[in-house]
Amino acid sequence: MPSFDVVSEVELPELRNAVDQVRREIDNRFDFKGTSAAVELSDTTVQMRGDAEFQLEQILDILRMKLAKRGIDTACMDPQEVTKSGMSVKQDILIRQGIDAELAKRVQRLIKDSKIKVQASLQGEQIRVTGKKRDDLQQVIALLRGESFDRPLQFNNFRD
Repeated sequence: MPSFDVVSEVELPELRNAVDQVRREIDNRFDFKGTSAAVELSDTTVQMRGDAEFQLEQILDILRMKLAKRGIDTACMDPQEVTKSGMSVKQDILIRQGIDAELAKRVQRLIKDSKIKVQASLQGEQIRVTGKKRDDLQQVIALLRGESFDRPLQFNNFRD
């Protein structure tokens, strides 16, 4: 029976490359010379440091641009609050991966309400959609692409 998986993943090597590019641009830009502006990546959290909040906003803009160039959807970013410590400010950007229960229910409800003859089941952090016809599965993919969710969705493991 044909099936595919709906996932929300970020390619970690691409994320690492984008953060490295941001770090290089910070080192080369004139407006960041002599400041404590820096970017680090640990697991799926990007930590930004700077002397003022406007520097963090500039670093965040650079990060968004580099992620987009590397093919990573910026909707996966979850900026946390800016924290001030002494003379510097810090901000963490969480990179969200996986489909949580709330988003899974929303996707399953959308598929069920569409009246397309497929079944959607949650398997860990992905949703498996199965149906009898390949065309039905392609309709579901088109339906999900047309909707806007709080994080990017990818469709993989399509089996005929």
